[in-house]
Amino acid sequence: MNLTELQSEIPKISQALPRLKKLLESYEKVIILGNGGSNSIASHIAEDYTKVLNKKAISFSDGARLTCYINDYGFEHCYSKFIEHFGDKNTLIILISSSGESPNILSAAVYCKHHNIPFVTLSGFKPTNTLNSFPSLLSYHVPSEDYGVTENAHQIFLHSIL
Repeated sequence: MNLTELQSEIPKISQALPRLKKLLESYEKVIILGNGGSNSIASHIAEDYTKVLNKKAISFSDGARLTCYINDYGFEHCYSKFIEHFGDKNTLIILISSSGESPNILSAAVYCKHHNIPFVTLSGFKPTNTLNSFPSLLSYHVPSEDYGVTENAHQIFLHSIL
């Protein structure tokens, strides 16, 4: 996907924004989780949702806590344990994985599904990726196998609500 293709995402983003806005208004707290660049997006968006939307929004980007959770619970379960410890019944979870195949994000989606915790998914690459197949409240998929394009589209999508 090139810049022209990224521009073609704008109508798709615009169409999904009212649903995202309604979801954010429906929950007191938001937990946003992602890996690598997606973790940076999660951290940035959590700060903006708190500052601009006055929403209790958190990410899991504290290096000390993250490495503690990875050590104690394993990489695959670090995010599901974070949800267990910090999520409550009025929490919306936003899960971000560019490939849609990140084991810790998939484990978090399984945890949410099994515990009836509402969640939203953002993924890219193949439309048949595992994360995109979960029955979430809202799924935003970027049809690109380029990390930069996918991550930028995810950030634009999440930031556009502001």
